[in-house]
Amino acid sequence: MFNTKEKRERSLGTKLFLKGARCLGPKCATVRRPTPPGPHTKFRRKLSEYGKQLKEKQRIQWSYGLRENQMERLFSEALKNPAVTGDMVVRFLEQRLDNVIFRLGFAPSRSVARQLVGHGHLTVNGRKVTIPSYRVKAGDVLALRTGSKDHPLFKELSNTLKNYEPPQWLHIDKEKHEGKVLFLPKDFDMEFDVNMVVDYYSK
Repeated sequence: MFNTKEKRERSLGTKLFLKGARCLGPKCATVRRPTPPGPHTKFRRKLSEYGKQLKEKQRIQWSYGLRENQMERLFSEALKNPAVTGDMVVRFLEQRLDNVIFRLGFAPSRSVARQLVGHGHLTVNGRKVTIPSYRVKAGDVLALRTGSKDHPLFKELSNTLKNYEPPQWLHIDKEKHEGKVLFLPKDFDMEFDVNMVVDYYSK
């Protein structure tokens, strides 16, 4: 049985960390099978400018687990904003609740974080939120629900967080298993060329 997540990483030729810590070891798909999936992979043509933009769009889309309509809405909103479009795209992506849960170290990957949010294991300012695309704001406090702290997924969380440091815009209370948004992300180092994707959606 094929693994869709691993095929996506192989097709793009880069690690997207869709399977968490597995991507750090020798079991990573791009390490085990560094060639793209499908036949005749050695004879593929050189990518056009449009092809490069599409590939970069797919990297972002698959890394953050977005559907195409979500990507279109996000970039459309960023294009209407008077601020630098690329910066706004990064901010919108990083503000997603599932991403923040991942950045706080509460989940090994964004896909797992999305499941945790959808199953109601997390609260924002004391209220349960089950929408992965919910955008956090500066000052928001994120925590595990009281009834979820004994869930098997969180058994090793204390050990996981012991040596973990989140991005500067986030703070973790490692004893209470709470996180706080200190300020909205800015000057964020992205492994993607966001401007290339802005050009893709600007056409």
